[in-house]
Amino acid sequence: MNIYSWVQLILYIVVLLALAKPLGSYMAKVYQNERLFLDRVLGPVERFLYRISGIDPQTEMTWKTYAVAMLVFNIIGLIFVYALLRFQAVLPLNPQGLGAVTPDSSWNTAVSFASNTNWQGYGGETTMSYLTQMLGLTVQNFVSAATGMAVLVALIRGIMRHTTKEIGNFWVDMTRSTLYILLPLSLVVALTLVSQGVVQTFSQYQTASLIQPSGESEAQLIAVGPAASQIAIKQLGTNGGGFFNVNSAHPLENPTPFSNFVEMLSILIIPAALCYTYGKLVGDTRQGWALLAVMTIIFVTLLGVAIWSEQGGNPMLTAMGIDQTQTYTNPGGNMEGKEVRFGIVNSALWATATTAASNGSVNSMHDSFMPLGGLVPMWLMQLGEIIYGGVGSGLYGMLAFVIIAVFVSGLMVGRTPEYLGKKIEAYEMKMASIIILIPVFLVLSGTAIALMSEAGRATIYNPSAHGFSEVLYAFSSAANNNGSAFAGLGANNPFYNIALGIAMFVARYWLAIPMLAIAGSLANKKKVPASAGTLPTHTPLFIVWVIGVIIIVGALSFLPALALGPIVEHLMIFG
Repeated sequence: MNIYSWVQLILYIVVLLALAKPLGSYMAKVYQNERLFLDRVLGPVERFLYRISGIDPQTEMTWKTYAVAMLVFNIIGLIFVYALLRFQAVLPLNPQGLGAVTPDSSWNTAVSFASNTNWQGYGGETTMSYLTQMLGLTVQNFVSAATGMAVLVALIRGIMRHTTKEIGNFWVDMTRSTLYILLPLSLVVALTLVSQGVVQTFSQYQTASLIQPSGESEAQLIAVGPAASQIAIKQLGTNGGGFFNVNSAHPLENPTPFSNFVEMLSILIIPAALCYTYGKLVGDTRQGWALLAVMTIIFVTLLGVAIWSEQGGNPMLTAMGIDQTQTYTNPGGNMEGKEVRFGIVNSALWATATTAASNGSVNSMHDSFMPLGGLVPMWLMQLGEIIYGGVGSGLYGMLAFVIIAVFVSGLMVGRTPEYLGKKIEAYEMKMASIIILIPVFLVLSGTAIALMSEAGRATIYNPSAHGFSEVLYAFSSAANNNGSAFAGLGANNPFYNIALGIAMFVARYWLAIPMLAIAGSLANKKKVPASAGTLPTHTPLFIVWVIGVIIIVGALSFLPALALGPIVEHLMIFG
């Protein structure tokens, strides 16, 4: 790495952490219903939405009512997107005359966007009309992100409150998340991207004459569309996916180094800031900083592994006489599948950030990473998308690990575990265990079924360990609501569309419901005063302890599968 690479990395981390406090403080005010500078503009809109929807914002819900409202809303959205895809051919804003999407791909896409996954087995510019992109996919990018934030806020209320069954109002939490947080930030990011050259138009695809005609082709059809608005919310809402097939490697989706920086920053800014929001809402900002420290330490460590692996190059190319030494005129390392304008460091940083969050967008081909470089994004997903994670979902997933860490530490010293004044008992442990184990089950069982079935093996286009890694990566992505892919796997077929759709649906909602159950249980408990035996949950010792619990659970769960994929592939290449 040269000095410019170090500057980029340091600048990214510094800006990310510097913005966490002001944005986190603003979001805390949103959820506490405090006065905001946007109230004059957005307040009447919010009240109008409640009035036409028949919602009383003062009425609160039990965790079961909250869960039902969340499920009903998301399932209706899923059905709407499915219908939109199936009737796309006869709907307006379809200048290219794109046909209806197949039933299995429609199911996969509808579940993907409703669950904040944005797995895409299709090419956006050849499959989706402008109406579908805006009314279906972009809208879901907003409401699926807001759903995750709403569940988090409900959990925080469960921790804050005592001897009550009420944890807030889903409709209010979702509305305020969308209106006061996601919408203003998306507007700023979208305008920034447009200023950098990201397309935002309703024009038909453009035909450009080739300077050097190739064969019989003398022109190139260039896909355009309302891309900037969708890109902004897909990044900020940790939805991921891409307007174009090659995602943020596309010059019209990510044209400049500054747009690349803005998009990468957008991926992690809300999840990072929510840690500070959490600290503000529970009345102890040290709790939020501790969780942010856990996330950042793991993130920076794995980012270092990814850069080291990619910058080290491919020994098989070295044996062929290809120079992979880094100089001022040669990027060196493994440049396969990477944009020259971004290079190795920006590609590794994006890959680490997008899989640390449940984002799934890419600016390089993960399938072309070295085995250990590819292991990093895969393992980040397998940890449960908690290293920053999805907006809302990442932090409540991290709190599940915190509950387990507190419980285990309590057993070690022979005391009833407590977290922020609430006793952690068998019920909370059962729910937290479900939250952690469901993705593990979905990943490993889904991979096994795919490899045992003829339909699953038929579209694995790479042999041996790498082919196994591609399948493992696909189910890791789906079962943790990430959405990125290794490629090299033909996933746009009935088998994978249905199987991955099921994994995405279960992983999203069967995790959110147990988390709401924890919120309800904690809200109903009495506050326990802190004593000399209470475990401090903001100290460096606790930070290290939580990191250890996360790594142990992740390593024990997936090490055998990783040994059959990227680890053995690494040994094959470097052996």
